[in-house]
Amino acid sequence: MWLNGFYILLCTLFLLYAILILVYRKWFLQLRPFLMPEKFQPQIKFSVVIPARNEEENIGLCLQAIFQQTYPSSLFEVIVVDDHSTDNTGSIVRQLQQKHSNLQLISLSNELDGIILNAYKKKAIETAIGHAKGDWIMTTDADCFMGDEWMALYAGYIEKYDPVFIAAPVGLIDDGSVLSVFQTLDFMALQGITAASVSAGFHSMCNGANLAYRKDVFYEVNGFKGIDNIASGDDMLLMNKIRLQYPQRVMALFAQGAIVSTYPMPGWKSFFNQRIRWASKADQYADKTIFWVLLLVYLLNAMLFVMPFLSFFDCSVLWSWLLLLTAKTIVEASFALPIAAFFGIKLYWWSPVLQILHISYTVIAGWLGKFGRYEWKGRQVK
Repeated sequence: MWLNGFYILLCTLFLLYAILILVYRKWFLQLRPFLMPEKFQPQIKFSVVIPARNEEENIGLCLQAIFQQTYPSSLFEVIVVDDHSTDNTGSIVRQLQQKHSNLQLISLSNELDGIILNAYKKKAIETAIGHAKGDWIMTTDADCFMGDEWMALYAGYIEKYDPVFIAAPVGLIDDGSVLSVFQTLDFMALQGITAASVSAGFHSMCNGANLAYRKDVFYEVNGFKGIDNIASGDDMLLMNKIRLQYPQRVMALFAQGAIVSTYPMPGWKSFFNQRIRWASKADQYADKTIFWVLLLVYLLNAMLFVMPFLSFFDCSVLWSWLLLLTAKTIVEASFALPIAAFFGIKLYWWSPVLQILHISYTVIAGWLGKFGRYEWKGRQVK
């Protein structure tokens, strides 16, 4: 009797999930890449903020990509906030300062003077904004790279649509390993949902590796106040605050030239820590549509996760599980194909095998994000 109730709930959740994915797909297919306005004249002043902790291997290449922008150097500055690095991150930035007068370096350890926090990245960004001269804040990460039209596309988009907050795409650099492929496909889907749902006005989603917002609006919503004790959420939680004030002016920049690329997590431990960190803010969103979607996804995956164990009591459960996995894979593939085309990502024929891994990590990371602790950038975070 209990099994019938289990199946009814599972099928209901799967139906809702399938409808949701197909709606995302419809919205994504309606997107048209942004084209620069004719006779575009650069005018926007940007402050690019980069929090960096032990990034000596990446910070130089990241800054090189920024300083190679076609956008006039007189209209932007770059502010690197060294978050208690124990390597040569600060030294590399100081060397580059000799070549670029619009590059600033701030030491977060000096700013905090021994104060212990749970959200160092938010404090780093907040500190940088306090020193920023630009009208618009752009944020990215020290391990990111972008094309030379990145900043110009933002400026053109601002000129054309007058937003106050812009989310833009982030892509992972796939090295062909199982972990890299898994992260690339998983992250690609998240980026597809971001572009589709933000453009449709359904969600407030973004990634701090590639976004921009007006400095005055940051202060208008009191910055990170109210969310400054949460380790994650310097991007989406802030976006939610701004959307409450400007529901029609939070937008997504959909253009291949605006993609920021970064590396996947190097190992399974760091990957799980990253996803636990993301999951830790699931119940903090003012935009409750995100919470209910995350709950739907979690419950569906949790039920799929336990089904193989239930098959010990009834072997027919295993066949039902395989059928649902196949259906889930087909539904998700219909959405993944157009996203992969946008990012230029190859979909591997064996990627459906990763379904089991995806279900497992969703359940485990979601649980630990709510009830556990995790390590990030060498720190224990609660």
